[in-house]
Amino acid sequence: MKNFNILDCTLRDGGYYNNWNFSNEVVSDYLKTMSSAGVKNVELGFRSFQTGDFKGPNCYTTDSYLDSLSIPKNLTVGVMVNAFELISHRLGILKATKLMFKRAKDSKVKFVRLACHLKEFNQTAKICNILQRMGYFVSINLMQISEQSDDTVISIAKTAQKIRPDVLYFADSLGGMDPSQIFSLVKILRKYWQGPLGIHTHNNLGKAIANSLAAFNSGVTWLDSTVAGMGRGPGNAQTEYLLIEMQRFQKKKFNILPLLKLVKKHFEPM
Repeated sequence: MKNFNILDCTLRDGGYYNNWNFSNEVVSDYLKTMSSAGVKNVELGFRSFQTGDFKGPNCYTTDSYLDSLSIPKNLTVGVMVNAFELISHRLGILKATKLMFKRAKDSKVKFVRLACHLKEFNQTAKICNILQRMGYFVSINLMQISEQSDDTVISIAKTAQKIRPDVLYFADSLGGMDPSQIFSLVKILRKYWQGPLGIHTHNNLGKAIANSLAAFNSGVTWLDSTVAGMGRGPGNAQTEYLLIEMQRFQKKKFNILPLLKLVKKHFEPM
C-alpha cells in the first residue's frame, strides 16, 4: 500500500468547454459522486476577480457561491489562481491576495493552487507564504515544464526547498512528454526538493494516464485528473481510468460505478 492523493479538477479544467457555467444540478451530482467514489480532493474552479466578461460561477468560485453548495464532509475543496493576476494587481501582492481570500477558518476553501510560469516563481512564492499564514494548504503549479532547461528546473527546485510550498506541482501543459521524460524530470527535482510532488498531465498524445503512473512510480504523490478527461485542448488524465489503475495501491477500493453514471448523464453530452 502506498500513500497518494487524487485531485479531481473537472470543474476547473473542464470549464474551458462551457465558460465555467456548470448548472447547479451538475455541480450537486458531481460532489455527491466524488464523495461516493472515494476521491477526497476536488478543485471546484478558478478563483479570479470578476470582470465584465461573462463567465460562469466556477471561474470565480467565490465564498458565497461555495456557501450555496451542499459539500459532503469527506471532501476537501480547493481552487486554482493564476498567480499573474495577483502579481500584476494594482494594489500589490499582499493586498490583492487578502482581497481575494479571507482566512481559511472562515472559508470552505481549504487548499489553493497557484499556477505560474517559471519566470513568475519568486513572486508566486510570496503569494504562497501569505496564503499559508492565512491557514491554507498551498501548492505551486509550474506550467509548461517540458519547455524548461535542466538548469532552470534545478534553480526552481532549490528555491522551492527554501520557501516550502505544501506541494510542488509540475504540469505537462503541452501534453508532449512521455514516461521516460517524467522519470528524468522527477529525478532532477528530487535532488533539491524534498517535499511532496504533484503532476498535472494533458492527453495530447494519449499518454496522460501513462505519465501519471510513471510519476507515481517515481515518488509523485499528488495526481490530477478530470471526469471523462475534460480539460483544455485534448484534455487530461481521466478520473475513471486513473481510479481503476490506482485501486491496487490502497486497501479501500474506489467506487467506480457512480462515476461512470455521472459521465453518462452529464459529461459525455458535453
